[in-house]
Amino acid sequence: MATFSISELSREFNVTPRTIRFYEDQGLIAPERAGAGGKQRVYAVRDRTRLKLTLRGKRLGLSLAEVRSLIDMYESPADTAPQLERFLEVLEHHRSALERQLADLRLTLDEIAEHKARAQNLLAKIGQN
Repeated sequence: MATFSISELSREFNVTPRTIRFYEDQGLIAPERAGAGGKQRVYAVRDRTRLKLTLRGKRLGLSLAEVRSLIDMYESPADTAPQLERFLEVLEHHRSALERQLADLRLTLDEIAEHKARAQNLLAKIGQN
């Protein structure tokens, strides 16, 4: 069975060992311990897969709780239909939140454009005097 060190996973996924340890602290991955005093982490294929899915979920903007929920669902022997339905719910919720943020950003950008135009007009008037 293949195993990985923290440095191997760190290089493969271009994340720091600290990030991997954080995900371990959050219960997303659970490496075995080896070496003197059990200080060396040994990651199994399952941990590598969970790390990959965690990073993918984070790139999508999902919270760690959402990521954990989805990953845990895929490890259960239950029917996949409820899992996929839950995944779609999470994605839709996240999409709605992003759309609200996008609308807020557009309003802010419009405000900035208005302030910029006013400032430019004031500068032009000052230059005419």
